[in-house]
Amino acid sequence: MFTLFSLFTGAFLAATILPFSSEVMLATALHSGEHPKWLLVLIATTGNTLGAIVNWWLGLYLLHWSNRRWFPFSTHQLNKASKWFQKYGTFSLLLAWVPVIGDPLTFAAGVLRVRFILFLPLVFLGKGLRYILIGWMF
Repeated sequence: MFTLFSLFTGAFLAATILPFSSEVMLATALHSGEHPKWLLVLIATTGNTLGAIVNWWLGLYLLHWSNRRWFPFSTHQLNKASKWFQKYGTFSLLLAWVPVIGDPLTFAAGVLRVRFILFLPLVFLGKGLRYILIGWMF
């Protein structure tokens, strides 16, 4: 049970502002063979998606603090994420798993008021496909 909780927590934190590697945690859990692959992939996907939801929510309400030192995303990251949205639209959220751009992308989705009903399935699908690929490799 500790493995499942740790994986969920690690995946959640990896989708927020904290530098964390949920892929390594998933690979380790998969390698142990303690739990079914589908369960580990589902837990990692769910935790990582919930972390992205936190970013989306923060984007809805906290942009006015972007000039503060503690603010989690740089102006450069937000500009890059906004350009992705302008170029590729809402479907760019399928790339929310990509390192460096993914977290600011989910934050930008909140800033740009992307509807949650669109946000959730796109982010879940993109992140899920990444974890499925990792599961397939092990």
